[in-house]
Amino acid sequence: MPSPRAFTRDEVARHNKPDDLWIIIDSVVYDLTRFVPAHPGGEHVLVEIAGKDATEEFYSLHRHSVLQKYSKFVIGSIQGEKQKIMQAEEGAMSKVPYAESSFWMGSKTPYYNESHVAFRKAVRKFVDAELRPHAQEYEENGGKIALELYQKMGRFGLLASRIGPGLHLKFVPNLPAGVKPDQFDYFHEQIAHEEIARLGSPGFADGLGAGFVIGLPPVLAFGSKEMIQKVVPQVLLGDKRICLAITEPYVGSDVANIRCTATKTPDGKFYIVNGVKKWITNGHFSDYFVTAVRTGGPGHSGVSMLMIERSEGLETKQMKTSYSSAAGTAYITYDNVKVPVENLIGKEGGGFPVIMFNFNHERWLIIAAVIRGSRLVTEEAFKWAAQRKVFGKPLIEQPVIRFKLAKMIAEVESVQNWLENITYNMTKMSYKEQSLHLAGPIALLKYQSTRVAHDVSDDAVQILGGRAITKTGLGSVVEAFQRTYKYGSILGGSEEIMADLGVRMAMKAFPKDSRL
Repeated sequence: MPSPRAFTRDEVARHNKPDDLWIIIDSVVYDLTRFVPAHPGGEHVLVEIAGKDATEEFYSLHRHSVLQKYSKFVIGSIQGEKQKIMQAEEGAMSKVPYAESSFWMGSKTPYYNESHVAFRKAVRKFVDAELRPHAQEYEENGGKIALELYQKMGRFGLLASRIGPGLHLKFVPNLPAGVKPDQFDYFHEQIAHEEIARLGSPGFADGLGAGFVIGLPPVLAFGSKEMIQKVVPQVLLGDKRICLAITEPYVGSDVANIRCTATKTPDGKFYIVNGVKKWITNGHFSDYFVTAVRTGGPGHSGVSMLMIERSEGLETKQMKTSYSSAAGTAYITYDNVKVPVENLIGKEGGGFPVIMFNFNHERWLIIAAVIRGSRLVTEEAFKWAAQRKVFGKPLIEQPVIRFKLAKMIAEVESVQNWLENITYNMTKMSYKEQSLHLAGPIALLKYQSTRVAHDVSDDAVQILGGRAITKTGLGSVVEAFQRTYKYGSILGGSEEIMADLGVRMAMKAFPKDSRL
């Protein structure tokens, strides 16, 4: 915060040399004399604006957060003037048009109630205070995310909030905003996914439990009572980490042809697991691996699921992918790993239904994150177009820029409304009904939302130009998105498979007597 001392603009103007350099940014006075030699952009940039109001120059080069980083150089403010540019408070909704979905911008909706409002506010405040300060560092430098962050999320109830309503909510002491387990619904969960995606750091966000949200549900739905009692509290409280290990170098969507084997020992007490898994999110630092194995012959009926603890013979190697290593994407080798038969999830030979059980939910949460990422990038582009000056006027005064923004906004709003319609139906349908009625729409929406992400990324890059292909600074959020948005179009089922599945599901309900 600025000190109480007030200066006139004429006073500031006298401090205009490298060894005595003051500037004004948004009516706040900074003494940068000691900072001049250390300025990353060189001394000349600062000397050019010495003694002047540098507000426009600053915001053409830096994000607002830089001012917080260098607040120690504040010495006062301009007499009789007030700051015009304010940083949003932690937990606050953005005031930029379309930066939030319609209800959160003031529109009416049948979907949300007071518990959802309190829940989003609490989760956003937690994310901004506890996770955001670490996001950029992990996104840039990678590395294993500190267990303490998981534990904070666990104790806050954020981990439990990311795998839907159910009995698992009673394993944690509380949920955000004091929401009760019997109040919690899929809109609360959708909010949790959206707020994590709003970080704008895709690798870090996935490192915060993208493996957990698909790895724990099979344990909850098909694991033994003893397995649930042991594993679930540890994971939900953030003390242990879990991932889902299905994909292999040879097998992606064709799950029925996995090669990783599990052979029973002669005494029938253990499985000996051998094989490899690849592209396993969070696998590099997980403690538990929910693993698809072949216990029988070829095809679906030979597949089983095992809950394997990190132990002798199981090794994980960090994979280099398009986004940060903070996601812990791993290549896993199983070399004679000894697994108790009690760690079987479901029945032997019944692994395929276990795998398929959570696909709709996985695709739905990917959709929520992808759409929120697209919305964030749209907000970034809108802000930049409003503040960037080109040829003496704001960039947004160019009709072609307004057209790009219109297209971005329209596409994001359309998929958001489809998502909320599906989420509402999830709150009203049993699992069986969801499988019958929502598998097709979820597949089609996943296809459409990742196509929208493609369009939004393309337009945002054109609006921000060179900044959108620079990992730091004003374009960092857009750069991260344009480099990683394709993950959503591959994980959980590729666009082509999603589009085909959506139509095939519609064909099942197509009336045989229908004609033009």
